[in-house]
Order: sequence, then C-alpha cells, then structure tokens
Amino acid sequence: MARKKTVPIDPEIFDSELEETQQLHEEGETPAGDIPADALPGDEPAGEGSPDSELPLDGDTPVVSEGVPPFEERDTDVEAEAAAVDLAPEGISPEPEAAAPGEDDYGAILQEMGYTAPAEETPLMLDTDTGQEPPGGEDGETLPAENISAADRAGLGDTPPRPVPSPASSARRERVLTIDAHDEVQTQEDRDDIIWHEVQNAYRTRRILTGTLDGIERTDSGYTLAVVSYKGFRVAIPIKEMMLHTGPIPEGVEYVEWMDQLQRILSSRLGSELDFVVKGIENKSRSIVASRREAMFRKRKTFYMDANELGEHMIYEGRVVQARVVAVAEKMIRVEVFGVECSIVARGLSWLWIGSARDHFSVGDRILVRVLKIDRTDVEHLSIQVDARSVLGIDSGENLKKCQPQSRYAGRVTDVRKGVVFIRLNNGVNAIAHSCYDLRTPGKKDDVSFAVTHLDEEQGVAVGIITRIIKQNL
Repeated sequence: MARKKTVPIDPEIFDSELEETQQLHEEGETPAGDIPADALPGDEPAGEGSPDSELPLDGDTPVVSEGVPPFEERDTDVEAEAAAVDLAPEGISPEPEAAAPGEDDYGAILQEMGYTAPAEETPLMLDTDTGQEPPGGEDGETLPAENISAADRAGLGDTPPRPVPSPASSARRERVLTIDAHDEVQTQEDRDDIIWHEVQNAYRTRRILTGTLDGIERTDSGYTLAVVSYKGFRVAIPIKEMMLHTGPIPEGVEYVEWMDQLQRILSSRLGSELDFVVKGIENKSRSIVASRREAMFRKRKTFYMDANELGEHMIYEGRVVQARVVAVAEKMIRVEVFGVECSIVARGLSWLWIGSARDHFSVGDRILVRVLKIDRTDVEHLSIQVDARSVLGIDSGENLKKCQPQSRYAGRVTDVRKGVVFIRLNNGVNAIAHSCYDLRTPGKKDDVSFAVTHLDEEQGVAVGIITRIIKQNL
C-alpha cells in the first residue's frame, strides 16, 4: 500500500520563491537544480543540484502539477509521484525503442520467396503476439499516442508502435464480415495467395504437382507449348518436355512433320491428367514453366527401379495398379501407369466385345489395370504391358453357360470385319455370326436376333446365325 500524506501549501513561501527565481533569470544566473534551455541530454548537473536531489520531501515545497489549483489541499501519493517523475529535459520526449523484426514480417518472407516489393508498396508488419495489424496512420506512419483509440491502446499495452501498411493494403487484408459469428471465409485473392505459395514451395523442393492439359499454344518465337491448368494457374510446358517421343529428334523437313504429329497427339490428350515439376516461376505475373519429363523419370525410379529392404519393387509383374487414361481411340486406349505410358487394345479392355472404346472410356478416367510384363532396362527406356479385363474377374467359360444351343437370343452388333459379324448378346455372352438370313446387311450398333448353333468353349464364344435385324442404326 502506498503512503498518502496531505501537504499544505503556504502561499507566501510560494510567491517569495517565484520572485527570487525570476530575478536570478534576469541577472543571467541559473538557480541550483534548474537546467538551461539550451542544455542537451546528459548535461544535467550531478550532486546537490541534480533533479534527484530536488525531489519534494516532507516539509519542502512540492511540485505543483499544471492545471491543479495551487491553494487547495490534495492527496498526494509520494512514492507514485517519485516514480512518475520525467527526468528528460523540457521539450525533448524520450524516443521509443525500435521493435526488432519478427518472423511475421511479410516483406522479409516474400523476399526469401523471390518476391521483390515495388517501391510504393509498404511492407506489412503483423504483431508477433496477436497476429493483428497495429493501429497507424496513412502511408504507414505511426499515430501519436493521443490519437490511438482506447481499444488499440489496450491491445498494444506497453509495446512501442510499429509501422503499418497503407489504407489500400489494409483494405485488401480487411476481414470479411460473416453471417455467423466468429466465422472466417476466404476471398479469391486469399485462395490465390495460398496456391501460389504452394507453387513456390514446390519449385524450391522439386515436388511433383498434378494438373490438367487444357490447351496447345504456339509462341511468337515458334515454340509449341502445352498449357496445363493447376488450381487456376497457367503452367507452360514445352512440347519437348511432354515425353511424347523418346527417340532422336529429326531435322529438316522431317522435323516439321514430327512436330505436326506431336501436336495431333497433344490434341487427342486435351483434358487428361499429367504430372509435372516446376522448373521456373515469375512472381510478378505469376507465370510457371514446368517439365513433365522430369516428373515421369522420378516416378519411374521410385516405383519401378528402387527396391525395399527385401529387394522388392513397388510395381511388379501381376500387380493391380491404378492408371490414367490419357487418350482414347476406337479400338485402343492409351494409359499412363506411374510415369510409364502404354497402349491397351480392345481385346485387353473387357471380356465382352467392344464396338468402340469411346463408348466405355474417356480421357481423364482412372481405371484399374494388371501389369503383365516389365522391361527394366533403364529409366529412359522402361516399358510395360498391361490389360484391364483380367481385373474384372469374369470367367468366360462360366459366362458361356448362359446360352444353350438351338436357342435364340437378342444382341447388338459391335463390329463387322471381313464378313464376320461380332455380336454382344444382352445376357453378356460374346457371339460370332458368319451368315445372316435377313435381306439387309447388318451394321455396327444394329439390334439383331441370334440363333446359337454351337458353343466354342476354347475361345469362350457362341457361334450361330443372325435370323433377322430387329432395329437398324441408321
């Protein structure tokens, strides 16, 4: 508890000391304990004339605060007043200590990530304790203490004021007013900043990213680029880094034809998923240049070449894996299996006759395949063979029991080649017809009536005759 004492003030003593002080000033003398107006910090006299020796004690003349009537008695906390005495010279206020830069300095963090702030941009400083922006004036200047609101003063406490961003920057970072209390939402700008930060980290760590092939462009310099979309950002991959050709690059006229062929291949792959490694970024325009070749080589090494402590590879012959469909033709699809591309013909896609692979598969699909053979010569020349029908688990011999000889079934024509009609019956059995009793010629996707003559268990097909065409696909 502080000791309080009532100190009476004698007006006669106060007036006499005031007149004596004025007289000494007129004669050019300075009373003991006074500091000249032109004195600098640190020039205060020591000893008896120092401010510490002139502190009011019991029976001495007290220091009268400005704005307090001198001829009134007041309660004085002696210890509190002694601690609150400002020892700085008149007219010179103590300078606040400069705050040490913290880990939340956006300017330093962005500079480490390769971002160069424009000259007119003010670095954003966040409070290291609260994570909030300290109050400030325009253009990042610090407001005087009297202009800081009570709420801001309570939040800052004894922490010296720090520079803050301009109003334009504060408006961009302003928190969104939400319907639900204490809820937080992200603006499109916030989401873009998060994604771009992810791209920068992937560039430094060489992490593999996955995007979608969205376009093919030719630059003014004649370069052909594959345009990949990654979470809304545009990624440019040179066509030579797309890993579409592994042999030597031709020259002259053959080079032009080779480039046209690669462009047609890319056109058939629009919408497919692909992996890439970021090779370069430009922060101002947020442009990205990447390579698919490096991503595929790294996946090949990880899944096909590297072995665990038991000497086993992650992908081996007979294993079922997931594959990406990158291109689809009528009787064939192209898949990418962990960095290696291969083709699957129609007979390897399903146990049932397939008229067109486009009716069952699309670019961008993910399917299950079984690895049948692997050639691990080296990373650049690694090749595999896969099929999709063995994953389905259908036994053609058991499926053939759904048909009985000398019976008729409805089906659809899937293909016609060299006079042989391939039919997929509605009960899921494959059938072959060498003749047709209908005067019309059966075509693809026609609905027909099929009579079974015998069952070929070795091939897993029913052999018979088309009795009539139920409906033609015109």
